Amino acid sequence: MSRQNYIFTSESVSEGHPDKVCDRISDAILDALIAEDPLARVACETFATTNRVIIGGEVGLTDKDRLHDCVARIPDIARACIRDIGYEQDKFHWETVEITNLLHEQSAHIAQGVTGERGDEGAGDQGIMFGYATNETPEMMPAPILYSHAVLKRLAEARKSGEQAMLGPDAKSQFSVRYEGGKPVGVSSVVLSHQHLDASLSSADVRAIVEPYIREVLPDGWLTDATDWWVNPTGTFVIGGPDGDAGLTGRKIIVDTYGGAAPHGGGAFSGKDPTKVDRSAAYASRYLAKNIVAAGLAERCTVQLSYAIGVARPLSIYVESHGTGRVGEAAIEAAIPQIMDLTPRGIRTHLDLNKPIYERTASYGHFGRAPEADGGFSWERCDLGEALKRAL
Repeated sequence: MSRQNYIFTSESVSEGHPDKVCDRISDAILDALIAEDPLARVACETFATTNRVIIGGEVGLTDKDRLHDCVARIPDIARACIRDIGYEQDKFHWETVEITNLLHEQSAHIAQGVTGERGDEGAGDQGIMFGYATNETPEMMPAPILYSHAVLKRLAEARKSGEQAMLGPDAKSQFSVRYEGGKPVGVSSVVLSHQHLDASLSSADVRAIVEPYIREVLPDGWLTDATDWWVNPTGTFVIGGPDGDAGLTGRKIIVDTYGGAAPHGGGAFSGKDPTKVDRSAAYASRYLAKNIVAAGLAERCTVQLSYAIGVARPLSIYVESHGTGRVGEAAIEAAIPQIMDLTPRGIRTHLDLNKPIYERTASYGHFGRAPEADGGFSWERCDLGEALKRAL
């Protein structure tokens, strides 16, 4: 029996956090290349620091003659990301930042294992991928990470609209959520550090700005007189983003997933095309776990998939229902291959992943978002319930 009464903490970071600036640029480049060629192979990494962005990695297009023209557009793509995030600081400005593009053609030795002619192309790498879902929130996400994301997203909306123009793009949040009877019931502590453009603002001034948005996002009654508040606890936070701290693609994988409430495999997501199971199989795992919970087969569910480079089918499928299952885990494991093809091609086809839908995932989490009309967040659909029940 799992613990029923406890406090669990998760954190999030805003789209202006240095690492998220890099995730955004990498995913925007991925989208541009997939828009050019739905079968593009992309592994794009970004590094950002004071007045500098460096982009590197591997790219493969069906028509190699188009590669040069696509790569030439990449500095403009990076500047557009930085501009939309809101950086116009003296030492990190979208117009003046120096951008170095080192992308090159994909390794032939990697390509030979991934590209298949019979619909059986192999995984782009070995690895383990996890998906998780819980019925503790309507989004089937753990409450601490869900609300940590939601507060920063709401503050970014207020900043960009001009409603809170004195806020800067860089921010971090952290909520310690109190559970009773296994369900979230309140927040024991709030931690929020937010960049601000006026150096005269105190921590109390920043709290006065952000507190109404925190109260707007959190469920009624979750903040009480006993809740501890830590807003800009170190004081002034004017220098933010890559000028304050270097950023790198893929360093916020726990923020991207479940906030530490569930396992995560070794691979990051951003900048990787969907032949790479680090990304696509993690999305498939979440999709399966969410559908298992949505179908009422468990209150909590973890799904693990494993792959080998160049091998199409998963090496293993593991399901854990954490003592909340209404059906045995082994039966669900046996049912999963009957309802979804978990080869890289099968995942991409089922979830329609060969689309430019990735830039929007770079901030505020890859999971717990609403499926979108153009195919974005397709892994958040709950459409496998009847198929699962038939297979069982």
